[in-house]
Amino acid sequence: MTILSSPSSSDRSAEPTSPDASPGVSSSLRQALAHPLASFWLVVVSAGLLLALGTMMVLSASSVVGQVEYDDPYYYVKRQIVFLVAGLGALWFLAYRPPRHLRVLAWVSWFVSVGLLLLLFTPLAVSAGGNTNWVAIPGLDFFNIQPSELAKLSIVLWGADVLDRKEKLLEQPRHLLVPYVPMVGVLVGLTLVGRDLGTAVVMGVIILAVLWMVGTPLRLLALLGLLAAGGAAALVLTSENRVNRFLLFLNPVEDTDGIGMQPTLGVWALASGGWWGVGLGASRQKFGGLVEAHTDFVFAIIGEELGLVGTLTVLTLFLVLGYAGLRIALRSDTTFCRMLAAGITAWFMGQALINLAVVLRLAPVMGVPLPFVSYGGAAMLVNLAALGLLLACAREEPQARRLLKRRSSSPRPRMTAVVPQTSTGRTSPAATPSKPPAATGRDRRRPAPGTRRRR
Repeated sequence: MTILSSPSSSDRSAEPTSPDASPGVSSSLRQALAHPLASFWLVVVSAGLLLALGTMMVLSASSVVGQVEYDDPYYYVKRQIVFLVAGLGALWFLAYRPPRHLRVLAWVSWFVSVGLLLLLFTPLAVSAGGNTNWVAIPGLDFFNIQPSELAKLSIVLWGADVLDRKEKLLEQPRHLLVPYVPMVGVLVGLTLVGRDLGTAVVMGVIILAVLWMVGTPLRLLALLGLLAAGGAAALVLTSENRVNRFLLFLNPVEDTDGIGMQPTLGVWALASGGWWGVGLGASRQKFGGLVEAHTDFVFAIIGEELGLVGTLTVLTLFLVLGYAGLRIALRSDTTFCRMLAAGITAWFMGQALINLAVVLRLAPVMGVPLPFVSYGGAAMLVNLAALGLLLACAREEPQARRLLKRRSSSPRPRMTAVVPQTSTGRTSPAATPSKPPAATGRDRRRPAPGTRRRR
């Protein structure tokens, strides 16, 4: 779809002829968005700013707990930077891979995710906060694998490949659901066995978004949504901790010194920030009260230190990232890239929405981090890998693909030399190639060596 078109003759006559006239902001924005690689750069800029802001806020929010626990205020931010650099390497590798190479990773990611999730039932499993989400690697004490993060990536990548291969059969509901729903259901089920309901909810959002994007009837989506909601309610009722969290959500003023202290202090942090915040690094809630200040509740620290302006900046960057992802999905001419972009966008936006709702006390506490901003090694690696896949889809937009192909096939410019000039403007004799002296009359009559003179 072409955003800009050449103006007609009547429109040209109505345009100002003054040389000082400049196009308006809306016209400049339309021209920028009309560029073939506009989606690519929207993702790069928005995600890059979120990563920069997140690293800065992890440094601020984790300095106190790092000093208390490890006698190093930079402990957590140093680890975050290491995972950030590793994730950027994965992003760069995946962003420049063609779709046929990405398809190879689909089944590999699914089997690796299942294998890692099965390790949660071994002695290598690590429990924290009542959930068994991590797998310890022998010999690597500084890093634990979180299989559910890779499972989210597998749901998107494997689903995009399967649905693309069955594109001609998707008009039949049976082929819409099989084998996609049972196979991703295995990943969701293994995640729920580890008692990680928050991540399972994010997985459900991804699955429903992909099915909606592929054209599943609304009545079938509604049925799947009801089944998922019923399953989540059953899981809440079977856990005393989850029941207490849900009751606390219904009555926020109850038990503010116990299980309700964390969300209460998060709201206090947001309220004390005002318009411009108390200043970067000047948060008071991170001094022991807000335990998860650098992870799940980092948005509260942003509101306290940077104020309403800082929180609105984060929301704007996520909206730009969501718009770019949806734009890529709508402009893609292949089912694989369309499903992949839609799933990744739903993943980032759904997880961000859940995290913000928890901090604002619009939802019970679920333990879901804020993408690209919260501290987390495995989450950062997988999120950046997913971002690389989104950039690869942006490069596969029809106009972007033609532009990149034209750039790769165009000949490289030849090397040129700069010729110095003298003060008079003439070329310097040293830079001018010398010509051989003109032949004299005697030289003209002299025969070339090896030849005989005719008589």
